Amino acid sequence: MLPSHTKTTIGQPFIELASVESTNIYAMELLQANLAGHGAAFFAHHQTAGKGQRGRSWTAEAGQNIALSVILDTSFLTITHQFPLSSMVAVASYDFFSNYAGDETRIKWPNDLYWRDRKAGGILIENLVRGNKWQGSVVGIGINLNQTVFPPLSRNPVSLKQITGKQFDPVSMARELCDCLEKRFVQLRNGEEAGLLEAYNRVLYKRGEEVRLRYGAVGFNGHIQEVTADGYLRVSGGWKDRFHFGELEWVI
Repeated sequence: MLPSHTKTTIGQPFIELASVESTNIYAMELLQANLAGHGAAFFAHHQTAGKGQRGRSWTAEAGQNIALSVILDTSFLTITHQFPLSSMVAVASYDFFSNYAGDETRIKWPNDLYWRDRKAGGILIENLVRGNKWQGSVVGIGINLNQTVFPPLSRNPVSLKQITGKQFDPVSMARELCDCLEKRFVQLRNGEEAGLLEAYNRVLYKRGEEVRLRYGAVGFNGHIQEVTADGYLRVSGGWKDRFHFGELEWVI
């Protein structure tokens, strides 16, 4: 794995794949075999088995969207404190998307990209740990660009084309996303975790609003407050005052 002080930037090299099962699987296999290191980006024109959070699949129309995985050196971070990486990637994705979609773009905890109440993108981070050392991560990002028809079971999706009425070139947009990731990664590497968390909470989906949530079989109303440095969602007036990822279901 390349050391954290490397001058390699995210998106170098930038590798295009015509078709692949999953960019995350592809990148992780190379990382584990020491055949790729920090900064390497893998873009797929088509994924046959894209991966989403919590074992879900990520389905996207071939050639119309961003399906990107990048390898990041995380050896300067501790494996017991993973949320700063997640927040960095979410803020970088927000930077990219909001540049086109405007200020109605939000980050839905923990790291989905939303426009109004519709999902525009998702993030999946998978880690390489050897012994007790966090050596690297594969960050997978899927963003809807040009797709306008989605599978029936998709969760209220939206694309940049639906928002703006414009057509986008997926490859050039993925390269631009890499630039956004590089800028925010430099902040993370320089120890600016607090600033990244502040940027994250500034655009947190439904912050300060009352929402309907479900904790197990129990539904309740609560006010979204903020996300803590360790990745917990703070909710006032709810079943309890903070929740870990996977404990809550949003009722939107």
